[in-house]
Amino acid sequence: MLITRRLEFDAGHRIPNHTSQCRHLHGHRYAIEITLSGDIITAEGQSEQGMVMDFSDVKRIANEKLVDVWDHAFLVYRGDSVVSDFLTSLPEHKTVILDAVPTAENLAQIAFSMLDPAYRDIYGNRLRLERVRLYETPNNWADCMRAADHY
Repeated sequence: MLITRRLEFDAGHRIPNHTSQCRHLHGHRYAIEITLSGDIITAEGQSEQGMVMDFSDVKRIANEKLVDVWDHAFLVYRGDSVVSDFLTSLPEHKTVILDAVPTAENLAQIAFSMLDPAYRDIYGNRLRLERVRLYETPNNWADCMRAADHY
């Protein structure tokens, strides 16, 4: 069984070497979809009976590990030293330094690696993160999916 929870957050970024407008500082209303797989919990009388995981728990974990960290932050590539030096010099500015250019593809991959250890099987139902879909805009997104060698 697969379940998916969608959350939204706002963040800024730039693609420093891009030849279009994306090389400039700008922001997006990102959406992230977290897809988990697992067996439906059948334990009689348990709060999660009939679920793979309570959607409120999916949200709580995602907020703690990722959304609260990236929301209203500027996501900047470590190699973009002019921007990273400037942003980190601003008092109390929420800047997240990344080891990759903050494209939708890289952000989806980073998000997957941040969230994967957080979704653990605590009910014996083989729970695991299967996919992170990161929407940069309503019409553009990237999927990071569990590789076959992670099984």
